[in-house]
Amino acid sequence: MSAEWIPIVTAAISGLSAAVAAITVAVVQSRAQHNQVLAEMDKRDALQAQRIEQLELKMDKHNRLIERTYALEQKTAVLSEQFSVTSHRITDLENRI
Repeated sequence: MSAEWIPIVTAAISGLSAAVAAITVAVVQSRAQHNQVLAEMDKRDALQAQRIEQLELKMDKHNRLIERTYALEQKTAVLSEQFSVTSHRITDLENRI
């Protein structure tokens, strides 16, 4: 190798080693940021799962309330019919006297 190529080769090697170092640092930082993002996503997923569970519990309570209300409406209808029949019987008995 001639003496005129030595500074060029030295500069190329220095540049390549600096580039490799910069790329290595960038890859390491990128991986660290990736892991951090995954950790944050896991936290968010856990929080969303907890919120969904709470909403499911509220929905179950609401559904039980609706079922009880429907049963009460049915009983009210039966009692109303019984009251109507009883009123007619009383009226019939009063008219016989």
